[in-house]
Amino acid sequence: MMRVTNRKKIAVIGGGITGLTAAFYLDKYARERHLPLDVMLIESSLRLGGKIQTLRKDGFIIERGPESFVDHENGMMELAKHLGMENEVVTNKKGQTYVAVGGHLYPIPNGILFGGSPIVPSLLTSGIVSLSGKFRAAGDLVLPKMRENKDEPIGDFFRRRFGKEVVENLVEPLLAGTFAGDIDRLSIQSMFPEIYELEKQYRSLIYGMKKTNFSFLSSQMKGYQTFKNGLETLVEKLEEQLPSKTILKGVKVESIDKLQDGTLQIYFNNIAPLKCHGVIVTTSLNEAKNMFHHYGMFYEIPDMSYATIATVTMAFEGIDSEKYKDAISFYFARNSDISITTCTWSNHKWDNVAPEGYDLLRTYIGRVGDEAIVELSDADIEKTVLRDLEKSLGITQKPAFTVVSRWKQSMPQYTVGHEKRLEKMRGILKKEFPNVKLAGSSYEGISVPDCVLQGRQAAEEIVDKMFQAQFV
Repeated sequence: MMRVTNRKKIAVIGGGITGLTAAFYLDKYARERHLPLDVMLIESSLRLGGKIQTLRKDGFIIERGPESFVDHENGMMELAKHLGMENEVVTNKKGQTYVAVGGHLYPIPNGILFGGSPIVPSLLTSGIVSLSGKFRAAGDLVLPKMRENKDEPIGDFFRRRFGKEVVENLVEPLLAGTFAGDIDRLSIQSMFPEIYELEKQYRSLIYGMKKTNFSFLSSQMKGYQTFKNGLETLVEKLEEQLPSKTILKGVKVESIDKLQDGTLQIYFNNIAPLKCHGVIVTTSLNEAKNMFHHYGMFYEIPDMSYATIATVTMAFEGIDSEKYKDAISFYFARNSDISITTCTWSNHKWDNVAPEGYDLLRTYIGRVGDEAIVELSDADIEKTVLRDLEKSLGITQKPAFTVVSRWKQSMPQYTVGHEKRLEKMRGILKKEFPNVKLAGSSYEGISVPDCVLQGRQAAEEIVDKMFQAQFV
């Protein structure tokens, strides 16, 4: 084993799930490999976890932010095992997903949700699009692929392949309910690189989906997962595993400087500067840019846009849900005259989130272009959601209680050109600040597993750079 005598300090800026994961793995590698490494996790607020917040109330488990994850690359399960909590992971119950189009709810065919079945045959038996819309969608089988390998908006991409109606009635509600974004600005290359590659390789998306068993809603194939006592269990366990002396809360990073000896100096709003050898920045892209504002390095990189949303969770006593007893999720198209973008029937999806005899419904409101609704009072938001639930699902009773959670400027928007902008930003950092890494929802994926993988990768890269430690 290589002997290193000089101690190194690595600071992780941002105490959301990305920063927590990075700090955990840095500390883990230091202990297991006997590295002379000190870790400092810096968070501007007084709590860790970022958007992951679980409210446990009277037998209910209510997620204020993200409520589950889809662990495609098994990074979440690996983290759970390293934390000794793999037995606390639970998987959702199976059920039906619906989309609201023009005031009517239609079940989304399994051939669309699950891989292995082409999208058009599934649509032929569905009322989601008209007969002419179905014929237009079938045009994907004969249409040529784009000649140029360039990025384009998600909306343009799917209209080109499947036509306007499929986009309005299926693609837009599914994506708006998931990402709260404008499909005419979001990047197909950044948001759905697998679909972008399908066209390049197979020309027809339908043919490519069939050949690769691709799933349009891939979460339905793998299954949603969370933890028995809520998603914040993961945050609590991570914080518990980190030595308390490595966590600094309630301080905001104002800037980062490089010193003549190659080390870095972090300046705060209310405490003395911190000298370190490496930094992992997990804040928003705009905040990261501001930390280096005095160097003028990123003046050509525009600020990132973020959507404002709110989650509204309502508990009801004994809804007569025979009509939708199998329902797990509902998505709402813009033409449905409904303000909410999606609704999850949480106790249909999970066994442990509500006491016997109660129903728990969780809705999202707000998206790009419709942020004003989030600024309404809790009472007005409750009225809006109840009106929408009555119009769409026929629910007329009053809730036992309502929990409104606002997330202002919280959903990163990967607009067209995101990949090139990120590549340029990282190229500048590699040249000017080689020991600074960027990771988090603003960069390479907004889901909890994406953030966990980015945090772990950033920890591995910086430890490898400083100690020549190889990771397999």
